[in-house]
Amino acid sequence: MPKDLYESIITEEDCARLFDKVVFNISMKVEDKQALLETNGVLQRIKLLISMIENEIEIMMTEIEIQDQVRESIDKNQRDYYLREQLRAISRQLGDGDDPVEECEEYIEKIKALKLSEESEEKLVKEAEKLRRMSSSSQESAVLRTYLDTVLSVPFNKRTKDKLNIESVEKKLDHDHYGMKKVKERILETLSVRALAPDVKGQIICLYGPPGVGKTSIGRSIAEALGRKYARISLGGVHDEAEIRGHRKTYVGAMPGRIVKALTQAKSMNPVILLDEIDKMGNDYKGDPSSAMLEVLDAEQNNAFVDNYLEVPIDLSEVLFITTANDTSTIPAPLLDRMEIIELSSYTREEKFNIAKKHLVPKQLKKNGESSKTLKISDKALYSIIDSYTREAGVRKLERRIGEICRKTAKKLVSGEKEVKVTDANIEEFLGVKKYKPENLSAHDEVGLVNGLAWTSVGGTMLPLEVLVLDGTGKTEFTGHLGDVMKESAKIAVSLTRSLAEKYGIDPNFHKDKDIHVHAPEGAVPKDGPSAGVTLTTALVSALSGTPVRRDVAMTGEITLRGKVLPIGGLKEKSMAAYRAGIKTVCIPIDNVPDLEEIDEKVKENIRFVPAENIATVLETALVRENCTLAKSEKTDIKIPKKSERVRKPVLNA
Repeated sequence: MPKDLYESIITEEDCARLFDKVVFNISMKVEDKQALLETNGVLQRIKLLISMIENEIEIMMTEIEIQDQVRESIDKNQRDYYLREQLRAISRQLGDGDDPVEECEEYIEKIKALKLSEESEEKLVKEAEKLRRMSSSSQESAVLRTYLDTVLSVPFNKRTKDKLNIESVEKKLDHDHYGMKKVKERILETLSVRALAPDVKGQIICLYGPPGVGKTSIGRSIAEALGRKYARISLGGVHDEAEIRGHRKTYVGAMPGRIVKALTQAKSMNPVILLDEIDKMGNDYKGDPSSAMLEVLDAEQNNAFVDNYLEVPIDLSEVLFITTANDTSTIPAPLLDRMEIIELSSYTREEKFNIAKKHLVPKQLKKNGESSKTLKISDKALYSIIDSYTREAGVRKLERRIGEICRKTAKKLVSGEKEVKVTDANIEEFLGVKKYKPENLSAHDEVGLVNGLAWTSVGGTMLPLEVLVLDGTGKTEFTGHLGDVMKESAKIAVSLTRSLAEKYGIDPNFHKDKDIHVHAPEGAVPKDGPSAGVTLTTALVSALSGTPVRRDVAMTGEITLRGKVLPIGGLKEKSMAAYRAGIKTVCIPIDNVPDLEEIDEKVKENIRFVPAENIATVLETALVRENCTLAKSEKTDIKIPKKSERVRKPVLNA
């Protein structure tokens, strides 16, 4: 507005003329001017004009404020751009390497490419943006860079496709491993279910059994058969919870847990992860790793497993976890409840022979630079190695002995020999004197000597028990390193024998004027377990009555005070021990009859199994008596019931 006009307006004393001058010299909307014209009275017109001018002033102030903000934003962006350019120039001059701004932008692009959840992506982007404000040579930037690299190395969006051809998977498993029917059947079931329901999750298997039976090696075979990546985690001796969940990244030397490392190693989110020796985890003041494993092995929780280092949820529900254990009693009950237990028993003699012939011998020949033409090992020699040089549940020692033969053969071949043959006759030239003698039966039936059967970590074995009755004052003595459970079984056997004294012609006062000595040979070896009751009772009845015990009869089972025979475990291993020793008849608890389905066919062909419901059946079978006859129900062949007909009782021994 011109100064002269402004001065004429502010000096105007007539309100009507002042109103006309103001309205004429300011820009207004036509609607507003019309409203002023329609208003009656000068005073009312001036009031309306003042309100219109105030509104216009507010609008102008808002526009000015917005323009100032835009100007400041433009100035800030220009300043930031200028400073970034300066930072780039300084970094190039100092030779610090990567540009922090470009590096930050690269990290952000990689993070967004992972397609994580909104919360996870936002957190990682904030971490990446911190690099812009840090010197590339600072220690904190190095920690942050390591963290981002670790997160980006996790294969969040990478998966392999399962092989759904059951025949090819079965063929692969049979080629790599002999036996293991339960494990193979379980894997084929898993594959069949996955073919029908591809989204099925929560597959956690625990392979339980003695050392050397192939628990660890079958994990890789399963991965190859399914077409998945494979990773192995050894948990033996792990006692720090951070080994599973990872360390907080604020600590010096922090790193993610073993689960995340396994996924990074496998480069897939659905690999086969073998958790080896899960029963050997410890705990101390640093935490309990077995408790941390609860989340990993719980199908309802592991779809959002959070590692302390990454602090980003990871989906483990597609991982096929396979755990191995030698002793399930050391695994906490809540952890054991989350796994499906598949027991791998010790190998039989025939299984060891087939494994040696099909797998171990070719493997050792290749390892030692030999072939089947330069070294020939006869079948009898393999049986001799199994029986006389190894005593184990698995085949590790057997493989070592075959390797020893291959090394001695290599020496002969280098010396000039063209071919080496190993037979049962010359086996001692390669392995030395035989270390284990076969378990032979007694030459004749004896009084007070009974063949018991025991389960050990290396398979079944014969456990002969001796009872000697002497004149005395009713004392009972136990030798042979017997455990508390066997001592209690012996006391039950003494009481039960007293109740049977009249039937078997035993002095009813033997507990007063006779001393009883119970002994188990090989006293240096500890012996315990709830399966020697029938053996002790038979030995006591034989010794007190003077009745010999058949030397070709063995037995296993626990008894009650009323003479009932209770079920036991490890029947497969015990029956194999009886077969090796030349036993013809084995007394077993009647509740263990369904277990005969798992017995080796060759064992069932050579041994007659007598199911016993009470001690009377065992005594009638084992004692050499003129009038000894079995009940009609005992004479008939044992019928192994079908799975649908079984009603199993809980096995009471380990």
